[in-house]
Amino acid sequence: MRWLALLFAALILALQYPMWLGKGGWLQVRETDRQLAAQREANAKLKARNEALDADVRDLKTGSEAIEERARSELGMIRSDEVFFQLQPGGAAPPSLPAPAAAPPAGKP
Repeated sequence: MRWLALLFAALILALQYPMWLGKGGWLQVRETDRQLAAQREANAKLKARNEALDADVRDLKTGSEAIEERARSELGMIRSDEVFFQLQPGGAAPPSLPAPAAAPPAGKP
């Protein structure tokens, strides 16, 4: 009778092996689900980036404001009726004017 129980236990293990470790088993399904979730997250980021680029293209095609903004920021262009001021990085204060000389006190020659 003991050998019959061992035979059934071996048969059950043989049937369980493909379900857990075989092709299409639980472990592979879980790994595939993890990869699918990672790919969906990457796709969502790329979709947001594509929508931003599409909006930039539409702005550049329809209006001159986007073109002017790009010319100012990327090419450093200014219009002919503007005055250009360039600030030095580091926030250095402009040189101060010299202090006026103190006047001599009244009554002393």
